[in-house]
Amino acid sequence: MKSYPSTILGEISNEIVIKKSRFIAHAKHVTTVADADQFISGIRSEYWDARHNCTALIVGSQADSQRSSDDGEPSGTAGIPMLEVLRHRELTDVVVVVTRYFGGILLGAGGLVRAYSTSVSEVLDSAQIVHRKLLNTYSIHTFHSDAGRIEFFLRDWLKNHGGVFGTPHYTHRVEFFVSVEPSAEAQLAAELAAFTSGAGVLDFVSSAVVDVL
Repeated sequence: MKSYPSTILGEISNEIVIKKSRFIAHAKHVTTVADADQFISGIRSEYWDARHNCTALIVGSQADSQRSSDDGEPSGTAGIPMLEVLRHRELTDVVVVVTRYFGGILLGAGGLVRAYSTSVSEVLDSAQIVHRKLLNTYSIHTFHSDAGRIEFFLRDWLKNHGGVFGTPHYTHRVEFFVSVEPSAEAQLAAELAAFTSGAGVLDFVSSAVVDVL
């Protein structure tokens, strides 16, 4: 089954000190490059007096857009190491800015790489990871008289199989919506049919990549 990069929830920050230099990392969930650029601009305005505000971002369901900046640090010692941490953790829709206040002690190229990598790793360690997976949504039609017991069955089944119960639609009949991984369709269809003596049928509605906490 095709896998999708994860992302993070909200915005987080963390600070470390290495040889008197302060490294302040901010990470934020974004959905577009424009959102990432706006966040970067905001951090640079807030920390206008810092020597460096280095950045890395990955955006897109398949990590399509990737970019980094050393912002004055020696080439390859900040932005790319930061980006590599995001890649290694298989994240997307994330922007990270690491602000450095120079402490007067040179770290050298290797020291800078370690410092910026560590700064990003530690801020991500405190993030809530949001996993993503492809789910198929199906509808199930039933009569009002059977709706209660079928809803109980569906909610219990989905709870134990990582599915999602959608908002029901009530008219002269009841229409339930459930979302499951494609590989689970056959099992759900069979168990639903057995539970309803063949009356419960899955009708395909759509497919979508969804966030799963």
